[in-house]
Amino acid sequence: QVQLQESGPGLVKPSQSLSLTCTVSGGSITTNDYYWTWIRQPPGKGMEWIGYIAYSGSTYYGPSLKSHTSISRDTSRNQFTLQLSSVTPEDTAVYYCARWSSDFRAYDCWGQGTQVTVSS
Repeated sequence: QVQLQESGPGLVKPSQSLSLTCTVSGGSITTNDYYWTWIRQPPGKGMEWIGYIAYSGSTYYGPSLKSHTSISRDTSRNQFTLQLSSVTPEDTAVYYCARWSSDFRAYDCWGQGTQVTVSS
C-alpha cells in the first residue's frame, strides 16, 4: 500500500523560501504512469493545484504559481520536494502531496496534509 507523508516547516517568514518534502513508501516514484503532485488549500478557499513531477522526472506547474515554484525529486530517498520562493501571507495553506494515476485518471493516494503559515 502506497503512503505519502508531507514534512516541512509550519511557519515561514514573508519573502523567504518554503520547502516541503513528500516521502513515499510502499511504491517507487519512478513507477510508470504516476504523477506526483502538490496541491494546497488556503483557509476558507478551495483546492489549488500547484504542479507535479512525473515518473519520468518531467515537471509541470500551474500558471498562477509557475513563476516561483519548483518541484524536484530524490529517487534514492523516494521523495519529491516542493519549493516556493518569495512567499507571502497568501501562500498560507494546508499543503498536500498526492499521486495521480493516469490509468485511473484520478488521485489514488494522498498525504494527510501539512499546515504552512506565512507570517512575520
